[in-house]
Order: sequence, then C-alpha cells, then structure tokens
Amino acid sequence: MSAQENRWVDPAPLEVSRPRLPWWTMLPGWAKLLLVPVAVVWVACWAVFQFARITYRYPLTITTSAAAGLLAAFHGYLAVTVAVAGVTVVAVAWWRLHPDSFHQFAAPQPVTEYRRFAVYACQWRTVMRLSELTKDKRGREYRPKLGRLRSHGWRDVVRVTMAKGQAPEQWELHASGLAHSFRARHCRVRVRKPGRLELDLIHRDPLAPSIPAPTLGLDASGVDLRRLVIGRTETGKPWTVSLLGNHLLGVGSTGAGKASVSWSIVRALAPAIKADRVRVFGIDPKGGMELSACAEAFHTLACDNGDKAVNLLEYLAGEVKARAERYRGRRTWTPESGDPFLVLLVDELADVIAYQTDRNLRDRAVKAIQAITSQGRAPGVCVLGFLQDPRKEIVPFRHLFPTKIALRLDEPAQVDMVLGDGVRQRGAAAHEIPESTPGVAWVKHDGHREPVRARAFHITDEDLADLVAFLTAHTTDIPVLVTEGARA
Repeated sequence: MSAQENRWVDPAPLEVSRPRLPWWTMLPGWAKLLLVPVAVVWVACWAVFQFARITYRYPLTITTSAAAGLLAAFHGYLAVTVAVAGVTVVAVAWWRLHPDSFHQFAAPQPVTEYRRFAVYACQWRTVMRLSELTKDKRGREYRPKLGRLRSHGWRDVVRVTMAKGQAPEQWELHASGLAHSFRARHCRVRVRKPGRLELDLIHRDPLAPSIPAPTLGLDASGVDLRRLVIGRTETGKPWTVSLLGNHLLGVGSTGAGKASVSWSIVRALAPAIKADRVRVFGIDPKGGMELSACAEAFHTLACDNGDKAVNLLEYLAGEVKARAERYRGRRTWTPESGDPFLVLLVDELADVIAYQTDRNLRDRAVKAIQAITSQGRAPGVCVLGFLQDPRKEIVPFRHLFPTKIALRLDEPAQVDMVLGDGVRQRGAAAHEIPESTPGVAWVKHDGHREPVRARAFHITDEDLADLVAFLTAHTTDIPVLVTEGARA
C-alpha cells in the first residue's frame, strides 16, 4: 500500500447544540446579591399571575374548593358533606323538573372546566406536536396557546392563539385530525382576529330534529324584508334571509329540502302577500307539482318551461327597466314608492335556462333572467332560484346571487361550486348532510368569510292548507300586474 492509503481520516466533528446558560449566571456575585429582591418580587408576581390565570380558566373549581376549605376549617367535614348533598339534591331536582333551563344555565360551566382540563389541556402539547402545528427554532419550541373554552353540549368552542408564522389554512388542513384527536365528529376553523382562531369541535348535530313551522303572522307591517325568519341555525338563533336588495340561489339534490326553504320564505311573506305589499311570481317546470300546492300565494304561476315561463321572465325584466326609469334619482326601492315588492320563485332554474330544448326560448330566458338578477335588486325585484346541478355551464351567472344556499349535495367539489372556493375547508361539508335531515343547509353571504349552518322549517301539507286558508280568507280581487300574454 502507498503512504497515502495508510493515512488516518479524521472523524467528522460532533454536531451538538451549544448549551445556552441564562444571562444572569454570568453576572458577578455582588450583582446577583443586588438582584435577589428583584427576583423575589418577580417570582411573587409570577405566582399571582398564574393563580389568577387558573382562577380565570377554572372559576367554578377554584371557588368551590375555597368554599369547601373554609367550611371545613370553621364547621368541620360534616358540614361539607351536608352542603355537597344539598347541592346535589337541588341540582338533580332542577335537572328533572326543568331540563332545558338546567342545560342552559347550570350544566355548561362544570362541563366546560372538566373538558378543558381532561380533554384539551392534558394532551394539548402532544396533539400540537403530532399535528405538526409547532415550530422549533434554535432548540426552542413555539407552540399554539390554548385559550378560553366554552362547552355548549353539542360542541366545544376552543380559542387558540396561533404560533408566529402560522396561517389559518394550516389549521384547516389538520381539522380532521384535530377532531379525531379530541374525540369530536367534526372540527371547523374560524378566524376571530389576526393571530387568533376559534375551533368548533362538534359532538352531535343540534339540527337533527325537524323544526315545525311557526304560526302565520297577521300583520303585514311585521314582515321585514331584510330579516325573514325561515328556520333556525345550529346555535339556536333564527335563520333569517334578506330579500331586499338581494337574490338567493339554492342548490340541493333530490329530497334535500329545497321545498322547505322556498315554502318557508313564502309563509314568512304571507301577511305582506295578502296586503298586496309583496307579489310573488312562480315558475314550476314540473307541471306545477310543487308550487300548485298553494297557487293562491302567487300573483302569476307558470307551470312549464315554455312560452308562459319565458313571457313571465320577459315581463319582469321589462318591469325592472320601467321601475329603474321611474326611480331615477333614488338609490333603491322603498315601500313609500307605492309599488309592491316583487319576488320571482323558480323551482327548477336549470329546466328554464339550460335544459330547454327550444334554443330560441332558452336564449330568451337566459337574457331575461340575467337582466333581472343584474339590475333588479335596486328596483325591488328579488329572484329565488333553486336547482340540483350547480355546474357553471348550467348557471353561468351564479355570481349575481349574493346569497347562496347549499343543501345536501352529492360530491365534495359541488360545495365549492355553490358556496365558493375554500368554504369546504372551513367546515361547510354540505356533501355530508344525511338524507334524514332535509332542509339542513350551509348558507354563504357575499362579504362574509364564514358560512352558517341552518335548517329550514318543516312545511307539511297541513301547513300549506293553513296558508291557503289564510290567503283566501276575506280577500278582495288583486289588480292584475302582468299582461295577458304573460299570465299563466
């Protein structure tokens, strides 16, 4: 062997992180002695802060423990036992006699504190690491902070402070894993403000039971076109829709509950319809199988997708232009204008503008409805369009509908087609709505980032019969609004 082959090769240097000592360990002894009072004050403030933080997170636990300790110190443990037994008896009696108020006022706080400690705090660090939501820099770990939590029984609302450099999209990608880690069915991510998130960990569906329709209102002045109540959201609040200055597009597969949404809107408008302050025009391409159940609610009803339907659309497009000329100088329609508010309800929009075999009729329908949706909001004309196929080639002017409603859909991609890109990642899983809950929908309003989950009232045949009786009781003839050729 040559001399070069016998040379020793130096091993690679050992790569280890350099230990870092606290800065105060480098100070001289006299400086450490001077800093002792400062350190004592700092430790005391830190201890007070930690106690206040724990008290803020677990107020019921701390208060109960302090009260039990004081009671035991002054009156003995027997008094503590008697007090616990008394509180237990009162709680059980309250739960048995008034379960709704008990679950609303008494149950949330103890459940919140238990779940915050047992479900989230104990495994927060592990879940964040395994979900790759932590960052390491120079040996220091940057981890999202677990904030306030509120348990509502059907869901846990968890506030999170993101680590520096994180984006909400990272949390949306890990939403499914977070749900399984915390034993929830679903996890939704909402942005509260810069750097702060809210996680909705869903445990059960509060919209599973159907919602009966309320009694019909009697006063037309009580109909608010900006806040029509047509159901209830999953948080228990009324589901309201605005018709004034708005158009609605509802998409759902067969049996998803489109009729529940449309009839809930018509019922909410019933007092104004009877007073002739609102006029509803309907198009039912299925021969009237749906809308003819309460034809009395419509000023004009076209039960096909042919000449009658197209003539009605063209009449409304002409009315939009005529009103725009009369309202010159005004910004929008008002009841003081003397004209009724007009609502166009199309049960199967695709049959009118896409599936029509007569190309001439199809082109006329598309042109008319585009004119209504693009120009009709200010003159007091609202379009309610419902269909099953959300593809762009079916409704190329979806952007003209500020409010979009996604009922049960067949495919995940359809959710983004209806509600917009990225909405499904924020929790709007319309394709996962079960068939047993018709009327459940995800609602997205233009200008609002977060979608809303809600369920429309369940409208039965008896409810429609009541609506017919209400509209036909002591009514006078309503003046004809459309031309003879446009009447159905």
